[in-house]
Amino acid sequence: MHFRLVDQILECGPDRAVTVKNVTLAEEYLQDHFPGFHVLPGVFMLEALVQSARLVLEARDRAKGGIPRRMVLGGVRALRYGNFVRPGEGLRSEVVVDKETDDGSVVFRGSATVLRHSFSVSASATSPSLDTAVSGRFTMRLVRTLQL
Repeated sequence: MHFRLVDQILECGPDRAVTVKNVTLAEEYLQDHFPGFHVLPGVFMLEALVQSARLVLEARDRAKGGIPRRMVLGGVRALRYGNFVRPGEGLRSEVVVDKETDDGSVVFRGSATVLRHSFSVSASATSPSLDTAVSGRFTMRLVRTLQL
């Protein structure tokens, strides 16, 4: 099963990406997480950061004139969760390359904020406010293949 957790790419380059995931009640996994209090699962917040990092890795490989490598999540450090993301809200993810290791792994710093629209009594339009949903460091590594 594949979940697409990047709906919009706001910025993407070989060192940084900014993306948005719009959370809607139509997403099947929200029906069970949690009944009566639907929120984006924390593991999907992390996956949104990972999918944003893959965009950066693809841009890095193309900038070097190579074919994009297949990379997977290799590890997570200092991951912190903050606010819930509910249907009708968005998740704005930002990932930045921290370092590249000798084995080809790439360490990222990432954070995602909740995009909410709150109505002000004195304003006729909505104004977005930002709250941290998840932040931390994670490593993307090359897919290991079995050698027989």
